[in-house]
Amino acid sequence: GRGIPCSGEGDLKNCMAMKVMDTLGAGGSYTELYAMDFRERFLLMGHDGPFHPRIAEGRPVLRGLGLYHGKRGHGVSVEARVKQGPVTILGLTQTRDGRLKWLGAEGWSLPGDILRIGNTNSRLRFTTSPDDDFDVASWMNRWTSQGPTHHVALGLGHRAATLERFARILGLEFVRM
Repeated sequence: GRGIPCSGEGDLKNCMAMKVMDTLGAGGSYTELYAMDFRERFLLMGHDGPFHPRIAEGRPVLRGLGLYHGKRGHGVSVEARVKQGPVTILGLTQTRDGRLKWLGAEGWSLPGDILRIGNTNSRLRFTTSPDDDFDVASWMNRWTSQGPTHHVALGLGHRAATLERFARILGLEFVRM
C-alpha cells in the first residue's frame, strides 16, 4: 500500500521503528518475544495484528479464533511467518536522561514448526550464520540489559550497518547486539 505502519497497543516508538525498516525496503513487522527454545536454540517471535505481508514466507492464513488471549470471542486473525533467511530487528527505547536509543540485532529466520494460534510467529536465531551456536539465555540477558521496550520491528536482510549510520546522522545512540 502506501507505506503507513500500523502499530498496535499504542506503541509509537515501535511504529517509528517499523517505518524506518519499511523505508529501507526490509518490511518492518510488529513483533515481540514469545518464547525461548533452549533445546533447539532459537527465539520464537511474532505478534497478533499488524504484519507486513511482503515479508511473509508463503501465503498468510486467515485463522478463525474461538479463544483470543484467554477471552472467548469470535473473529479471524492473520497467521504467517517471516521468510527464511537473514533478518534484522530494530527496537527503540530511551536512555535514563530521556534520549532515544536504537537497539538492533541481525540474525536468521529458520525453518521449523510454529505455533498455530492465528498470530504471526517465526523461529529466529541471532548469530553470524544460521547454524552457529546460539546461547539463548546469554543473548536475552544482553538484550534486556539495554532497557528495551517489548516490541521491535522485524525486517528482512541484514540492516544493522545502515541503521547504525542513520542513527549517527540523527545523533542517536545505536547498540548492536
